[in-house]
Amino acid sequence: MIGTKKTVKDYMELPEGTPYQLIEGELVMSPAPGYSHQKVSIALASILYGFIKKISKGEVLASPIDVYLDEENAYQPDLVVVLKDSRARVEERGIFGAPDVVVEILSPSTAYYDLTEKKDVYERIGVKEYWIVDPKRKTFEIYSNSEEGFKLICHAKAKGKVRSELLNLEIDLEEVFS
Repeated sequence: MIGTKKTVKDYMELPEGTPYQLIEGELVMSPAPGYSHQKVSIALASILYGFIKKISKGEVLASPIDVYLDEENAYQPDLVVVLKDSRARVEERGIFGAPDVVVEILSPSTAYYDLTEKKDVYERIGVKEYWIVDPKRKTFEIYSNSEEGFKLICHAKAKGKVRSELLNLEIDLEEVFS
């Protein structure tokens, strides 16, 4: 039936590789990202992977990997960090629960969801840091989850650095956007 809310159970029945995310009970198509998006994703994944591996603090995983947040939300964030002491469980099928860090790299087709509905769910479900990276505007924002919800703790544009308090990691934007 059109208009019927879908659940994680419905989502899990989709064939592997189906380009959808389950957002607030709605299957939303996620087309393949473009060149700038992928370039930024690889740069950030390299930085995060090298850092996390060096300190043996957890795992960095890149999309596509399913992140099951609740019964109506299963996303494929661009990058996630799951720390060793995380409440999230990494299994073969995907990640169950809130990753510690979620990175969304904005694309024209998904930016609305990344900045609104998905951000609200990440906040509610307990993601500790939410990073929003915009390759077109060359901006990088880091939000920290507090009792009052997500608070912008760091922002830079084109040049400069951002700092993750959770990971104790400073990132130079020239390494991300070059």
